[in-house]
Amino acid sequence: MRLDKYLKLARLIKRYYFIQEAAAKDRIDINGKTAKPSSDVKVGDVLTLSLGFRITSVKVTSLGTVKDGLMYDLISDEKRP
Repeated sequence: MRLDKYLKLARLIKRYYFIQEAAAKDRIDINGKTAKPSSDVKVGDVLTLSLGFRITSVKVTSLGTVKDGLMYDLISDEKRP
């Protein structure tokens, strides 16, 4: 699944505009490598989002919508100094 579609479905970033802007500014990593909006996301990948003053790391657990559940496991959510 494409990164932009996954972030939208998982509700990590709610608007495509912000997804594309974050990717253009190298603020999204997949397994430690800078990602583009069209990058492929697989189950087990670790996504790191550097947005605003927060750095959030999540592990992908599902590519389809899960009823009453999340599509990821939160690894860490830190504030930047």
